[in-house]
Amino acid sequence: MLAGALLLLASFGLHRWRQAPLESSQDQPILAAARRYGVHPALVKAVVWRESRFNPTARGGQGEFGLMQIMEVTGREWAEAEHAPFYFHEQLFDPEKNTRAGTWYLRKALRRYEQTDSPAVYALADYNAGRANVLRWAKGAAATNSAEFLKQMTYPGTREYVKSVTRRFAHYAETFPPPVQKP
Repeated sequence: MLAGALLLLASFGLHRWRQAPLESSQDQPILAAARRYGVHPALVKAVVWRESRFNPTARGGQGEFGLMQIMEVTGREWAEAEHAPFYFHEQLFDPEKNTRAGTWYLRKALRRYEQTDSPAVYALADYNAGRANVLRWAKGAAATNSAEFLKQMTYPGTREYVKSVTRRFAHYAETFPPPVQKP
């Protein structure tokens, strides 16, 4: 019994040790995109964690690409808004472009829900399930009260997505971005 517990503990420690370099592998594009669009870097990192586990070549089942799992239509909207010439969807395997497109969309969603008690909750639901679903769920008290909003969600997967990203955001907010090293 004790040997099993020690083996489990060692396995967990090894997993966390292996995960550490991976979790910081995309810090530079995340920080650059967060600065560019004025979104908290820890929130962007939490979305990247949930969407791709920091894998820039991740592909989703609905045609999503890259770190932040950007849909083709969202990528085109971003490219048009940013006046990016010669855009094609496969460019979103590039971590810099992907985090810019995803953070651009996240900022757009955060601004939509500024009047709520927790814009991030609504923005994350928008990011995961789309604006039309958020508008459907945000009726009555749920229009500005995030606890009521979460209760109104008819997609359990989106509710879990929002909760997991907000937990991870709180985790990353303690240490990310890292303090600036003075020369």
